[in-house]
Amino acid sequence: MCVVCKETLFESNTKFDSGSGWPSFFDAIKHKINKKKDFSHGMVRIEITCAFCHAHLGHVFNDGPAPSGQRYCVNSLSMEFLPNE
Repeated sequence: MCVVCKETLFESNTKFDSGSGWPSFFDAIKHKINKKKDFSHGMVRIEITCAFCHAHLGHVFNDGPAPSGQRYCVNSLSMEFLPNE
C-alpha cells in the first residue's frame, strides 16, 4: 500500500523477482496508478505515482513477464508491505 495515503495499489500475486533488487510487480490495481513520461537524468522513462495522493512510486518498464509484459519497479520506501491474509 502507498506509505503516504495507505491506498492498496498492487496485489501480492502480481509481485515477482525481477533480479533488479527493487520490488517489482507485473500489474497494478486498475485506476490506482498514474503514469507520465519522465525525462530526468537524460533518460525517457514512465514515472508511476499514486492516483490518490500523487506520491512518487517508481517507474514502469516494458520488460516484465506475461501476462502484461510490464515491470512496475517500485521504490520500497514508497510502499508499506502487509502480509496477505
